[in-house]
Amino acid sequence: MKNIVIIGGSKGIGNAILKQQLEHNYIYNISRNAPEITHPHLKHFSVDVLQDTLPEIENIDSLIYCPGSINLKPISSISLDDFRKDFEINVIGAVKCIQHYLPTLKKGNKPSIVLFSTVAAKLGMPFHASIATAKSAVEGLVKSLGAEFASSIRINAIAPTITETTLAASILRNDRMRENMIERHPMKGYLQAQEVAEMADFLLSDKAKSISGQVFEMDYGIVSMKL
Repeated sequence: MKNIVIIGGSKGIGNAILKQQLEHNYIYNISRNAPEITHPHLKHFSVDVLQDTLPEIENIDSLIYCPGSINLKPISSISLDDFRKDFEINVIGAVKCIQHYLPTLKKGNKPSIVLFSTVAAKLGMPFHASIATAKSAVEGLVKSLGAEFASSIRINAIAPTITETTLAASILRNDRMRENMIERHPMKGYLQAQEVAEMADFLLSDKAKSISGQVFEMDYGIVSMKL
């Protein structure tokens, strides 16, 4: 069994990963709110990652940083504070967690890190300037740390398209909007959180032992295909 730290496992993709990993691993969840689940393998820390001191954890084999944001505004109306907030949530929080847990991770069993980007870092989308900027920084971080940690820790990122979570509820708030989103994707679908959890599971496993410094697009074709 591995010791896995999940930042943001109370909701959305993080929660799907947490539930999937619980049966076979020990999970330390760090988020402001506790997951709506209890389990002998789960320990929760109520922490605001950006504001609070991170808890000390003795053994860590994998770190997954899930917090993100969907702040869609035209560049003429988005504020510098919006940009700062998105960058803090998506980039600075991840850096803080990696720096804090790095000494423990280095002593872990085949240690690995998984971060999250977005298809908007590759595909130009109106009103995505802030989140695309922040997630592009995440991708740069993965590339750089992949090289820095090459002999000790694997680090990869997942870049999902729109995923059915509470974070995306306003974008998928009715049947018509869901149907339009399906039609926008060449493979005629969009993601469920469990699909992303399966990719995270692969990246944490020995099946991905040769993979580091990579960004995996789960895009239903929206970035990679034009039909």
